[in-house]
Amino acid sequence: MKASLIVGLVLIAAGILLILHPPHYASQQSVFKFGSLQATVRQERALPGWAGGVVLGIGVGVLALGLAKKR
Repeated sequence: MKASLIVGLVLIAAGILLILHPPHYASQQSVFKFGSLQATVRQERALPGWAGGVVLGIGVGVLALGLAKKR
């Protein structure tokens, strides 16, 4: 198989995985600071769903280009 076909398939699988199970990351923000006293807030956030759609779209594009070059 060509490298572009393999990369396209991997990107499609990653895009589907990101849409179905988005990863979470921690965001920490300082909300109050007075001298040496500081209060912070930590929030767990999920990766937006559009990011998985972008990866999926790029994967479809790479796969289509790989199939078009094959002909």
